[in-house]
Amino acid sequence: QAIKVNLTGKLPKYVKGKDIILTIIGMIGVDGARYQSLEFTGEGVSELSMADRLTICNMAIEAGGKNGIFPVDEKTIAFLKERGVTREWEAVTADEDAEYARVLDIKLDELVPVVAYPHLPENTHPAKEGHAIKIDQVVVGSCTNGRLEDLEQAAEILKGHKVCDHVRMIIIPATQQIYQEAMHRGYIDTFIDAGAAVSTPTCGPCLGGYMGILAAGERAVSTTNRNFRGRMGHVDSEVYLASPYTAAASAITGYITSPEEVVK
Repeated sequence: QAIKVNLTGKLPKYVKGKDIILTIIGMIGVDGARYQSLEFTGEGVSELSMADRLTICNMAIEAGGKNGIFPVDEKTIAFLKERGVTREWEAVTADEDAEYARVLDIKLDELVPVVAYPHLPENTHPAKEGHAIKIDQVVVGSCTNGRLEDLEQAAEILKGHKVCDHVRMIIIPATQQIYQEAMHRGYIDTFIDAGAAVSTPTCGPCLGGYMGILAAGERAVSTTNRNFRGRMGHVDSEVYLASPYTAAASAITGYITSPEEVVK
């Protein structure tokens, strides 16, 4: 079965794909799409970059879904050309009379930056309500939000600012190609100037492997995809999921912060 997610309206500034999928998971729960497909449609699809769509599809699984699907449009075709895809392919679309298990209507205009509190991606709250939550670490990267666009957003917020004294900030580009392009565009300089550490591409802290493992009692704001207990280190640590915009803003203040609060 499939769940149809109808996207309408325009995206507000600082609201990105991560906020959309976290909002949806908050609505339906981590088992809301279990053994089903999340099919995204509607005029609002055109508002989303390919990075947004890839982030949303990546985290469809966090709602229990088997996959996430977007329609093919001009942005999709341009993306394939940019990636050098030359083999023949055919766009697959749903039949006009397709039946859905349920339909979710998402008005993009009404969305705000959100954060998923421990210990499930469904535990979502507006970022602006997190001022009381002091953090120790910020991670921007992973398969979910380590693309060039994600690094650009983090650099946009960090430029001219410093990472809070008690916060470790780790930037993890998804690939070496992204790392190089971020370097050419000056993003890496921005990160280093702000006091962040830039890693080579790795899953690292996302799966509790290395490079930013949390100690007991520590809290991290992370752009990764899961915040289960012990996911990023000690079982008594906490992971808060957010977009690169929100993660970068939180790194500056030292507590969960909505991005518009730190923009000059």
